[in-house]
Amino acid sequence: MRASRRHSAACRQEELMKYVLVILAVLGIVVSSLALREHYREYGDSPCSINDRWDCGVVNHSPYAMLGPIPVATVGILGYILMGGLAFRRLYRLLLVPTFAGLAFSLYLAHIEKDVLGVWCVYCVISLGIIFVVFLLNLGVVLAQFLRKPASV
Repeated sequence: MRASRRHSAACRQEELMKYVLVILAVLGIVVSSLALREHYREYGDSPCSINDRWDCGVVNHSPYAMLGPIPVATVGILGYILMGGLAFRRLYRLLLVPTFAGLAFSLYLAHIEKDVLGVWCVYCVISLGIIFVVFLLNLGVVLAQFLRKPASV
C-alpha cells in the first residue's frame, strides 16, 4: 500500500512538472519572439535599449545573431517548441538533450555578449535564465526517476 501511494505521489509530481516545463517553454518562445522582433527592427529605438551596456538592438544586429541564414532567435523559438513538446509528452530523458544543448549555446552567446560585444541583451539574459531553470528541473526529474526505480533482484 505504501509503495502504491509513493508511486501515485511521484506520478502527480511528474504531471505537475510537465506543466511547469511547458509554461517555461512558452515563456521562452515569447522571449525569443521578442528578440526576433528586435532582429528585424529597422526603425525607431529598441524598447530594451537601456544604456551602453544593455541594448538588444546592438546584440540582435551583430553578426553573432545569425546561424548561417537563420536568426539565432528563430533557433531559440524552435528549440523551445521542441522542449515544450517533449515535456508535454513527459519524455524527460530525451528532453535532457535539447535542454543541455540550449544551455551550452546560451552560455556561449553570453560569453559573446560579455567578452566580444561588450553589450547585453535583456531578452537573451532572460532566455538564459529560462533554459537554465528548465535544464535543472528536468535533470531533477530524471534523477528522481532513476533513484526511484526499485533495484532488480
